Amino acid sequence: MSVLAVVLLALTLLFAIGMPIFMSLAIASAAALIHGGYLPMSVIHNTIFDGLNIFPLLAIPCFVIAGTLMEHGNITGQIVNVVKQLVGRTYGGLGITAILACTFFAAISGSGPGTVAAVGTILVPAMLRSGYSREYAASVTSSGGTIGLLIPPSNPMIIYAILSNVSVTAMFTAGFLPGFIVAFSMCLTAWLLARRNGFGINEDTPKFNLLHFLRSCRKSFFALATPFVILGSIYTGFATPVEASVLAIAYALFVGFVINRALTLTAVYKSLLEGALISGAVLLIVGTSSLFGRILTLEEAPQRLASLVLGISSDPFMILLMIVAVLIVLGMFMETISTIIILVPVLMPIINMVGIDPIHFGIVLVLTNQIALSTPPLGVNLFVASRIGSVSVERLSVAVIPYLVALFACVLLIAYFPSISTWLPTWLLGYGL
Repeated sequence: MSVLAVVLLALTLLFAIGMPIFMSLAIASAAALIHGGYLPMSVIHNTIFDGLNIFPLLAIPCFVIAGTLMEHGNITGQIVNVVKQLVGRTYGGLGITAILACTFFAAISGSGPGTVAAVGTILVPAMLRSGYSREYAASVTSSGGTIGLLIPPSNPMIIYAILSNVSVTAMFTAGFLPGFIVAFSMCLTAWLLARRNGFGINEDTPKFNLLHFLRSCRKSFFALATPFVILGSIYTGFATPVEASVLAIAYALFVGFVINRALTLTAVYKSLLEGALISGAVLLIVGTSSLFGRILTLEEAPQRLASLVLGISSDPFMILLMIVAVLIVLGMFMETISTIIILVPVLMPIINMVGIDPIHFGIVLVLTNQIALSTPPLGVNLFVASRIGSVSVERLSVAVIPYLVALFACVLLIAYFPSISTWLPTWLLGYGL
């Protein structure tokens, strides 16, 4: 049996018995090394160390900590209050508020599940009090949270940029226009569902008053300025993405302690703990996937896969559709970052051969993984929203189907028109010129 067959068989069996991703990758790689015998076992810790010794990875725990600090510091609540005044009295107004708030908060936290938790704990109870069904409230929040992958700063984008050797700043810039397209499609879906199901105008919400709105904006000035401070520091060249993530923590501490006076030392401790847990889990996968990727490279797996795919079609759009189909299936069983880490090293040779722009491919990849966040059985957003809305995952899985259809339509649109992804980084950063 070939080394490639051994590693793939071992990985499949380990996944099937429920072994954690990082352990599956490490054990399968070790089995391949033992079977092949062409590399010493010391290559394991050397390769894992090299895979983790990448400076941009530091941005991940910092953005997670910053997002949690902002949640505890009432920054999320202030953002929700301002957005609610704009759309609160339309059909499904609170649902649209949840999506827009998720879009805004995504520009702070970089985490889909974190966005669902931050916005959902505020708006799901409000929707239930206003007569919205539990399924609607939970599904709109779960779907809105998927935008967190596409609106910068995005942890999956950072991982993809490192693996594909493209600029993190260019990836962040490319995510804006697709992110707003997805947000619009989510809002339209929420409005149509609310109108069909009789979730009318929220009479408890005051009519829009410009003066009151401007006062709320002034009161929430520091909260609303958060994404501009973080992203502005990157795009003006003042800070790198890693430096901006540290700046985000400092800004969250300043607003939470000094401006809002809502942050406590206990909340700071919880934020640091959550950042350590989430980033630790991600980095374990990053390190072991480096070892797994090295085995695949030595066995020429990317070249074999490229020959297979190109034998079916050489059309870039058709190849993207095949990759999207694979990603949707894998996303049902694997966590988003795990999927990106495992597949990107294998798929990049194909992408380069057919001339697909790596930034465009990265956006399609991340956007497709958004669908996985709300797809059973392992859609993380589903479990978070299910807990907040006190609705079963089974019922919620049915309720999110219209949003998944809208997301898939966005995937097809953006996959077919690469300029949607590449126009902004080309215009702002001179990418590809």
